[in-house]
This record gives sequence, C-alpha cells and structure tokens, in this order.
Amino acid sequence: MSLPDSAPVLERQLLLQLGDRLKRLRKAQGLGTVEMARRADMSRTTLAAVEAGDPGPSIGTYLRVMSVLGVSGELALLAGYTLQPVPAGSAAARSRRGRPVVQLLVSADESRHRVQDLQSLALHEEAVRLVRTDEALLRRARDTLARWLNAGQSRSTSLWREWDDILAHGKWRKVLGRTRRAQELRQASPLVTVLPDDVRQGILDQVSALRKGVVLGDTGEQAP
Repeated sequence: MSLPDSAPVLERQLLLQLGDRLKRLRKAQGLGTVEMARRADMSRTTLAAVEAGDPGPSIGTYLRVMSVLGVSGELALLAGYTLQPVPAGSAAARSRRGRPVVQLLVSADESRHRVQDLQSLALHEEAVRLVRTDEALLRRARDTLARWLNAGQSRSTSLWREWDDILAHGKWRKVLGRTRRAQELRQASPLVTVLPDDVRQGILDQVSALRKGVVLGDTGEQAP
C-alpha cells in the first residue's frame, strides 16, 4: 500500500510508535520518569511529550532520550555513511549481484479505539494548522460552538465550555495530546467542522491505508 509524498498521518503514526517504544524501553530498564528526565537533562514535561510522540520536541531532544536508553545507534545508522551509494567504478558498483531489499511495514494499532484516536488527532492537527493562518476559519469554529451552546444543556456542555476558552486563547496543546481529557475534547470538537472536504477525505484515506499497512523503503526493482 502506498501513500502520497506528503502523508501527515503516517508521520504522526511513526512518532507515536517511537514515543511508545521509548516509554517501554524506559520501563524495561527500571527507570522512573524523574530519573530518566535527570539523565536526559530535561523536564518531566518534555519527557512526557517525547514518550507521547509529540512533534513539538526537537530531534535533538528525542536523541537525548535515545542516548540514555542506549538506542541512539539506530539514528546514527540512518545518518551514517553506510547508507551512501557505492563509489562509481568500484567493484561493488560493477557487481551484477542484486542489491539487498530493505523494507519497513508501518501500520496503525490493531485496536479500533487507537486507530480512531489517531484519525481524530490527525484531523485536529490539520485543523489547528489551518485556523492558525486563517481567522475566518477560526470564526466559523467559534460560531459553530456558540450554536451548540445556545441549543441548551447537553452531556458535552462542559467540554464545549472548555472549547470556548481553547478557541479564544489558542490553547491548542490541550487538544493535541494523548491524555484522556484531550481525547474527550476531540470527541466534542467544533474545530474539525472547518476542514475542507478534500482535506478531510485525504486524512481518512491515509488512515485507511495505515489500517492495511504501508510499506516504506526499497521496492527491490532494479534499473535496466
């Protein structure tokens, strides 16, 4: 299964998987969050963001956590010269032997709940990106929220009131996290109503592809 060159859902899923893996490694090594944050020279809040697969922390921040956990070599492999093309005219370049095929299969978590939350998170990240640059879209979201609130009491009223504060002050991090409250807020969100149909469908298509599995890497096809 393939995805377009720009695939924010795939990128988000890779970060989520990386964060999950780093958290599991920390626990497997018997490190608490206080000690881990101290060794990586960062706050527990930043560590929590890394383990949540948050795109906010820099790659250097992720690398510090990986270094403490002893897995920084995996990033070094990606950045190292071992992945450079062989020199032209060398014996390796003249070899008729097929080059090795390296592929990665990326898929969303099998849990239906986790897949739905990934989809919701991707939709909201795109909506936040759009409203940050287009005040008309932000006004539309606030107008929608006002209509919901004026319709009377609902089980979601407390969430909508919190959304009123979020939209008024741009507190986007409250809805882009992996906490239970962030998930609840996304479920009662007026923000995704401003997404253009093609943008929404593009994200849904990417999530559908991830359900089936996306192959990254060399296809193994040889040049003539």
